[in-house]
Amino acid sequence: MTIDLGRYGVWRYYKLFTPEAAAELEGLGYGALWLGGSPTPDLPVVEDLLAATETLKVGTSIVNIWTAPAGAVAESFHRIEQRFPGRFVLGIGCGHPEADKPYRSPYEALVEYLDELDAAKVPVSGRMLAALGPKVLKLAADRTAGALPYLTTPQHTEQARTAVGDALLVPEQKLVVDTDAERARATGRSVVDMYLGLRNYTTNLQRLGYTDDDIAKPGSDRLLDALAVHGSAEQVRAHIDAGADHLALQALGEDYLATLRALAPLLTQSSR
Repeated sequence: MTIDLGRYGVWRYYKLFTPEAAAELEGLGYGALWLGGSPTPDLPVVEDLLAATETLKVGTSIVNIWTAPAGAVAESFHRIEQRFPGRFVLGIGCGHPEADKPYRSPYEALVEYLDELDAAKVPVSGRMLAALGPKVLKLAADRTAGALPYLTTPQHTEQARTAVGDALLVPEQKLVVDTDAERARATGRSVVDMYLGLRNYTTNLQRLGYTDDDIAKPGSDRLLDALAVHGSAEQVRAHIDAGADHLALQALGEDYLATLRALAPLLTQSSR
């Protein structure tokens, strides 16, 4: 591990984080914020969140290589690193073929992008890669600080740990705090549904043993219970037990901060 992320962090669409929330989440004991939604190359929000906190790390999850030129992203990395040394992680990825319509192999494009980051002197220790399948997990371990799997299960985390070796492994986990299982699943489906038509995710879920019936929209209860957990804090910890270094929690529901406030003392206790 090259950067201390703590055990738990928070994943959220980058435009929805605020400096005030960042300061509170740091106070609650969360170690990192992960900014989703393919931010633009100038990496908005990052500096404001870092300025509002003292030790919290901020990572992109992810910058989309098809829409954010590597040279511009590298300039942003160096600007942020100079101001907040050791507190920013550049997460990159190739997005979704259905949305980005790549004109060449996504894997080859990732390799070329990493080559450009190398040329621009973005350190391996300061960057990570969105990865699901074995080939890209190996690339993440070989060319970056580690992997950022999204929409996965503890079973995948266990397999990914074998693939990446000692590299950082930071999966994302959706969660719902609700004791009513059907209501919790409905909340989860409202978010998971959008991913069930994207080939990179459905292929990965099939590798994990989920059937076409599980994956067909709106998703089976079995699938929802894995991708958007509800219940005890121990379910959240399953990724850690499976080999994750750090878990990026995506709290679902109307008040994500209320969920994270309630969860923080339980996670702190379970980390001891």
